Formats: sequence, structure tokens, C-alpha cells
Amino acid sequence: MALPPVLQNLRLPVIGAPLFIVSGPELVIAQCKAGIVGSFPALNARPEHVLDEWMDQITTELGEHNAKYPDRPAAPFAVNQIVHKSNDRLMHDVEMCVKYEAPIVITSLGARKEVNEAIHSYGGIVLHDIINIVFAHKALEKGADGLIAVCSGAGGHAGTLSPFALIQEIRQFFDGPLALSGSIASGGAIAAAQAMGADLGYIGSAFIACDEARAVDGYKDMIVESKAGDIVYSNLFTGVHGNYLKPSIAKAGLDPNNLPESDPSAMNFGSGGDQKSKAWRDIWGCGQGIGAVEARKPVSAYVDQLESEYRAAQARLAGQTSYGRAMA
Repeated sequence: MALPPVLQNLRLPVIGAPLFIVSGPELVIAQCKAGIVGSFPALNARPEHVLDEWMDQITTELGEHNAKYPDRPAAPFAVNQIVHKSNDRLMHDVEMCVKYEAPIVITSLGARKEVNEAIHSYGGIVLHDIINIVFAHKALEKGADGLIAVCSGAGGHAGTLSPFALIQEIRQFFDGPLALSGSIASGGAIAAAQAMGADLGYIGSAFIACDEARAVDGYKDMIVESKAGDIVYSNLFTGVHGNYLKPSIAKAGLDPNNLPESDPSAMNFGSGGDQKSKAWRDIWGCGQGIGAVEARKPVSAYVDQLESEYRAAQARLAGQTSYGRAMA
């Protein structure tokens, strides 16, 4: 099945994942201008009227870019909506997506038919992130246009399944848009995601170290300095299991090797959110792919690097000896 038009003609088959607190208009605009889908969580815009301002800024600046450079227009942007029942801003934020006709909406932590219908009303598409097959089926039944497979090693609220396992099972029943999340931080990893059956790579943690990201210097430096072994998987901080940087946990006075379990009912994404936001600022989410991040740099330079690595990976694979032999 061909990708929908909004996901075609990207410079690279990449979606910049929405990063809680970290993603703002500056990062999204830079990602889109660099030729990949840029995204942000609607809940990053606080209080809620700020979302209107952000979406006006994003659509205006990308429109101006497209008018100036018609031969290399910006990639589309995406807005992440937390569909969990505790998000009392959801319908307001969906109305903003309708107002500005957000090309792509990424839904998380639940699937709701009315949200999908609202986005479809103006021709937008919905990608739903899932961690297993059960959630994949539910998302598609509710009207999602595509899936984001959040596998082991992804930043934030990650799943536990190997991408090889989850992608192959999804492709047994779904041939629509499919992005892969989990330790993708290099062009080679993007090519690998496509080789196993995904259409796009979903990159988050590596962008935290970029200049345009709304992360403090300490967070960006920790991304550069850390490796996969510096990540811990815990549900203590939000009630949902996710991956976090061990040094940030230790800095907060906790033992990253002996964290207690949290009650999943503690999960809350209400518009008040101050306590949760503070937790995310102090305990830094991160995926296992950061060993590929060796320096802080602008988004444009990082996407240049990804493209170079991606083209090299394609050439390398094309030049390898085929081990398969036809039977006589």
C-alpha cells in the first residue's frame, strides 16, 4: 500500500518524535524545514491558549518557507494528542488541530473514534502509537490511518517487544503507514527499519541534543555523554513504564538500580500537570540509541548527517553479496 500523500516526498523517511517539554515550535519548524516530519505534544503548550499561538507560528513560518523555496518545501508537521481519560484538555486541543488543519495527528495512550473523525474531517491523518498487537488492532478499529510501533529501547513510554517481532506481526494484517520507534538515531537504523518492513523511522532522543530543542544544557550534555547502558526502564515517574537516563535519576537523589514500582492508576495528564512536568524536567526520558549522538548540533546538521548515513547504508546493502540461491 502506498503512503498517503502527506508522508510522501520527504527528504528522509523520518518523523521527529514528540518530546514532552522538549519539543516546541523552534524544533518543529527546524525539523520540517530540514525535510522530515516535525512534531510536538499539544500538552507542551501551557496554558492551553498557548497552543493556538504555537500552531499559528508553525503554520505561518512553514508557509513563508514554502513561498520562498517552492522547489524544496517544508515537510508536514504533526501534533501529539494524549488521549488518556485524565487529559481534560483533549477536545480543546483537537479543536486547535481542526482550526489549523494539522496534517498529521499522533495519538497516544488510548484510541478514540471521535478524535480520529475530527482529524479526518479536513483531510488530516492519524498515526497511533502502540506497544503490542492488541493495541494495534484497537487503534485501527477506531479509525487510525497508521501505526507507530514503539519497541524496546525507545525513549519515554516504551514497549518491551523486539522491533523484529512487532513489525513482522503487524505486517501480517496491516499494510498501511507504519513507523518504527526504538533506538533509532542513525541513518543506518532508518534503513534497517525499512528493511524489516516499516515505512519510516521515528526518532526522538537524538533531537534532544539539538540546538533548537527546549532542553536544559545539562540534559543535552547528558545525551551526548551517555550510552545504552545508562538507560533504566521504570514506571515510577508516570505510572507507565518508560526509559530514563540513570544519571538524572541519581542526581535527583534516587538509586536507579533499586527503584520501586508505581501504581499505574497514578498516571495523570490533566491540564494542571505541574507536578508531572517537574518530574519530567528532573528525571530525563531517553532511549537506548543515544550512543550514536556524539555532539550537540543544529537540527539541519543532524539531518544532513542522517541523510549521509542513510545513503551509505543503502549503498552498502546494495553492494553486499546475496546469500540466497534459487533452487534448481
